[in-house]
Amino acid sequence: MNITAPLATLALVGSLVGACRGSSAEPAANPPLAHHEATAPAKNLDPRTPLPLTAMMAVHQKQEMRDHLRVVQEITAALGKDDFAAIARSAARIGWSEQQAAMCKHMGAGAAGFAEVGEHFHKTADTIADAARRRDRTAVITALDATLQTCTGCHETYRQDIVDASALERAAGTAGGAMDPSCPMMHSK
Repeated sequence: MNITAPLATLALVGSLVGACRGSSAEPAANPPLAHHEATAPAKNLDPRTPLPLTAMMAVHQKQEMRDHLRVVQEITAALGKDDFAAIARSAARIGWSEQQAAMCKHMGAGAAGFAEVGEHFHKTADTIADAARRRDRTAVITALDATLQTCTGCHETYRQDIVDASALERAAGTAGGAMDPSCPMMHSK
C-alpha cells in the first residue's frame, strides 16, 4: 500500500488549516474575547455606531440590503456575459433618486452621517449604469468596486439598534435628523 499520496494530502490540509488561522479573513482588530466579554450583550461588544431604528424600519432596511445584494449578483452575472443592458437595468434599481434620498434621510435620522453615506452609495451606483451604457467593461468593474466599498464602509461603521418610536425620535433630535411620526415604519404592530 502506497501511503505517500494520503500523507501528502494530509500535509496539504494541515498547512491550509494553519494558514487559515492567520489569514486576513480574520479581522486583525478583533482579538479573542475574555470569558467575561463573551457573556456580555452583543451590542456592547460591537464598536460600530448604533443606527436607531424601530423593528419595522430594521426589517425594511434588511430587505433593502438583500435587494442591493441581489443587484450586485445580477450585475456580476451580466458582466460575465457582457450584457451591458442588463447591467444598466440592475444598477438603475439602486441608483440615486429623490425617493432613495428621502428613505436614506428617514432611516438615518437617528445617526449622524448615515443619510449621507446612503446617498453616496446610490450616486456611486449610478456610475455603474453610466459605464454600462458606454459598454465600458473596465469602468463597470471600477464603479462596482467603488459601490461595494461604500457598502462595506457603511457596514463597518453602523449597526442596527432596535428602539421604540419615542427613543428613535429622541435620537433623531440629537443627531439633527427629522422623523415623520406618521410614518408607519416608526411604529411596530
